[in-house]
Amino acid sequence: MSSTPRFRQGAGRLCLDFIRTLRHRGSPGVVEELPDAEALSAWVRQCGPCTTEGNADAARARDLREAVYVLITAARAGRMPDAHPLALVNEAAAHPVPVPRLDRAGRLDWLAEDPVPATLALVARDALDLATSPSLTRLRNCAGPTCGALFLDTSRPGNRRWCSMGTCGNRAKKETLRGRTA
Repeated sequence: MSSTPRFRQGAGRLCLDFIRTLRHRGSPGVVEELPDAEALSAWVRQCGPCTTEGNADAARARDLREAVYVLITAARAGRMPDAHPLALVNEAAAHPVPVPRLDRAGRLDWLAEDPVPATLALVARDALDLATSPSLTRLRNCAGPTCGALFLDTSRPGNRRWCSMGTCGNRAKKETLRGRTA
């Protein structure tokens, strides 16, 4: 098994990592990373606190992802989203979330009756929090021309340009170097 994560993380918020499951948003090379229940369960295992699987409805999760995107984009523009996306996020946020438990060996474990909706509830709650948070002013679009990812800029000067230096930032630096040597 590869040590490389299947899904990109590091956007600064769980809801932003979830939005990233539609890669290259807005470009001709858009990639759907949650095509089925198996992929959604894999995302929950990798990015959420629960290690077990539950009921995974990929179509419903994709609807939530797009509603979260609409909510965050509207909040950035200083407006409220339409009623339907907001209702989807609020409905998902109302589900029970995973509960922490310390086992006898001192390891933290997260329990949920149904881990997938519980993790998606965390995503929805995080989106609601971000949409009403001062952190929203630190939300950036990746400068990568085909990336389309949103990320939270936590750098001190607040001038981070790429979602990840390891991918988009590195690619941009290589292109700049190629342009100089050509």
